[in-house]
Amino acid sequence: MQPHKIVSREEWVAARTDLMVREKEFTQAREALSRERRELPWVKVDKDYVFDGPKGEITLGELFKGRPQLVVQHIMFAPEWDAACKHCSFWADGLDRTVAHLAARDTTMAAISRAPLAKLEAFKRRMDWTFDWVSSGNNEFNFDYAVSFSREQMDKGEARYNFGTTPPYGDELPGISVFYRDETGDVFHTYSTFARGLDMMNAAYQYLDLTPLGRHEEGLPYPMDWVRLRDQYQPAPVQASCCHS
Repeated sequence: MQPHKIVSREEWVAARTDLMVREKEFTQAREALSRERRELPWVKVDKDYVFDGPKGEITLGELFKGRPQLVVQHIMFAPEWDAACKHCSFWADGLDRTVAHLAARDTTMAAISRAPLAKLEAFKRRMDWTFDWVSSGNNEFNFDYAVSFSREQMDKGEARYNFGTTPPYGDELPGISVFYRDETGDVFHTYSTFARGLDMMNAAYQYLDLTPLGRHEEGLPYPMDWVRLRDQYQPAPVQASCCHS
């Protein structure tokens, strides 16, 4: 870390207050953007998606659990993989304690991946997760919502990730999609976000952004190279004492 300017408490408060003006502007801009997000038009879901769940087959409409809103976390887990993507798991680690709060606001959370249910269940036990997680291995859901791409799409350069703004770097990619179910049972796709649009949903990153070192990803082969599955981090080395006996 580069040497940092050290000031009195009074100077720090003045500098912090100046920065807060920018933070308030950012908050207001974020609130305005959220309003625009809610005002987006919807697309009716015409396909009858059926997923493989712990209690058998379950439809997209049934995933709502009687609530009007459904947030889907697209967790990267291809059928041939033995574990979910470590980066998606970084996000998924924060889902369990969020589910109850979302439910209190008429919103259900579920994860969907293409891997067979047996693999999802085994990995879920390993990670000690309890959120709903179903397999879309027998339908086109992941492909239709642009988080999975066929080999043909990849070879022909036809894969369009993040609405064509981000080059796809694999045939399985992360995302979040949102759906609404009306009183007649019709389901509508209202929103999706991908790539850096997922940052705001990762609490660990938001906390790191408050610290002097930030995400501390400079110099890595790629920004998230440091991330591991939660049970794969090595214990932090003990810092040497500055004093000797």
